[in-house]
Formats: sequence, C-alpha cells, structure tokens
Amino acid sequence: MNNGILITQLSIFVENQKGRLALLTELLRDNGIDIRAVSVADTREFGILRLIVDDPRKAASVLKEEGFTVSLTSVLGVGIADRPGGLCEVMELMRDSGINVDYMYAYISQSQERAYVILRASDNAQAALLLAEKGFDLLADAQI
Repeated sequence: MNNGILITQLSIFVENQKGRLALLTELLRDNGIDIRAVSVADTREFGILRLIVDDPRKAASVLKEEGFTVSLTSVLGVGIADRPGGLCEVMELMRDSGINVDYMYAYISQSQERAYVILRASDNAQAALLLAEKGFDLLADAQI
C-alpha cells in the first residue's frame, strides 16, 4: 500500500454523538498511540475523522476491535516554505499537471522553517513524482 514516500492515514467513521471522540482518543491514548495530525469533516449525523498517527496499523486494529469503521489511505505529506505563497506553489503545480487535490489539512512539524500539508490527490504517485522533481520535501511514515 505504501511505497515509502506516502503516509498512511486513518479515516474513521464517527457518529455525531456526545463522547464518541473522547472514547476514540482514550482508546488511542491507552494503547500508546500518538496523534500527529487531525482533520474532521462532519454532518449532522456523523463525521469522518482523518488521523495521522505514529502507528496507523495498531490504531486501526484497536479502533476496529471497539466497533469503529476504519480504513487506511495513502496520502502525501508535503513540506512547503512557511511564507505567503508557499502553498500556492504546490496547488499551481497540481493544477498545471492535471492532478486534482481531493482534500488536505495541516501537519505541524517541530521545524519552524517548514510548514507541512497532508493531501490526497487523484493520482498520489504522479503527484509525488512531480513534487519531488520540483524540490518539495515529502514526508514518509518513518518521519511522522
């Protein structure tokens, strides 16, 4: 599933009920799993929680055991210059290459010279090649 350049993301279906996110985060905490990035898209009845964690396979197993619906997806972690226009350079490259960005969210790194975005593209492999060719820093699972 992962060729070393892509990051493994968890996508979790979460009912929009009081305490569901608390339960989910307690399960991760109690199993020693560290959350590195998070995104939530919700509706009135449910949400899709996207997580980057330090051990995605263990997290998926723990959550599935407790009845959560979980899938693993490959995404890109792209380092961009932390300045106005840094993200625009990536978006223009994707547009000009005919690659659609399905969604993205921020990843906070300990480096102050770089900002990172997690994105899923219509063609992750092609997007990774293009970004690497243009000198963008790509994260791998091991760097998370």
